[in-house]
Amino acid sequence: MPIIESSSYKPPLFFRNAHVSTIYTALFRQNARVKFTRERLETPDNDFLDLDWIKRDSSRLAILCHGLEGSSDNAYISNTAKTLSEYDICALNYRGCGGEPNRFIKSYHSGKTEDLAAVIDSALDDYEEIYLVGFSVGGNLCLKYLGERAASVDPKIKAAVAFSVPVSLESCAIELAKPENFVYMKKFLVRLEEKIKIKEELFPGELSSENFHRIKNFLDYDEKFTAPLNGFKDAKDYWTQSSCARVLDGITVPSLLVSAQDDPFLGEACYPVEAAKQNPNFFLEIPEYGGHVGFGTWQEKRILDFLSR
Repeated sequence: MPIIESSSYKPPLFFRNAHVSTIYTALFRQNARVKFTRERLETPDNDFLDLDWIKRDSSRLAILCHGLEGSSDNAYISNTAKTLSEYDICALNYRGCGGEPNRFIKSYHSGKTEDLAAVIDSALDDYEEIYLVGFSVGGNLCLKYLGERAASVDPKIKAAVAFSVPVSLESCAIELAKPENFVYMKKFLVRLEEKIKIKEELFPGELSSENFHRIKNFLDYDEKFTAPLNGFKDAKDYWTQSSCARVLDGITVPSLLVSAQDDPFLGEACYPVEAAKQNPNFFLEIPEYGGHVGFGTWQEKRILDFLSR
């Protein structure tokens, strides 16, 4: 895999294993001691988003977007919030991820950029500069937002950084369906089943968790739930329309994507080498190691360095 921008990430030998990096960082990395203040943002379609803020009287705002079934409670969110100490912070919890079910039968999905747009629009009058930071699915949202709105991105949005991004949702789904990734796939499905059961109680007769045990991968899940609940024809249509891969060439704001070569979640289509070669505003960095969002403290330093360039 060619490297578009050389990487300074050189982990200890223990972390030169994709699964060790991914699992250890997810399970054992401590949250930074930061204090969020929650605010609720009403969306244009009468739903809501829970936003966790750190306000430091800065003219610069960093909007942080978590991964699939994550939240502002993730260590990579709190540690980034601490590292970006000269920025105000807004940690976006997607619909249904803030600890309370959202109001509709559908919640969030990997390409729902209209919610990120609502957060940005609500903050434009209060800040001179806005920066986007996304992890995994959150990175897909940030890059897709910038690419699909290339002609109308507000000039206050100055830069974006994304880590471990499923640039091609189909490629990611194929990788996670492999036997060696069973643990990750199972973890996602357990959390998704919990959400479906909650919605089943809130909307009786409109969806069912019956036979959920037969769902083994994202093809099954997205075909049964994500696609029909969000107006897509099927799983493949959802993956195609929601992947940032198709709009990377349109990005006009300096944007960095960092994805490790050994990321167990990502297939070859998730490393958009040609897009980085063709678009001077899109920077791609492919460290040899790091797993999935498993870069530790180097991750926050890389974010700070890029946003400060």
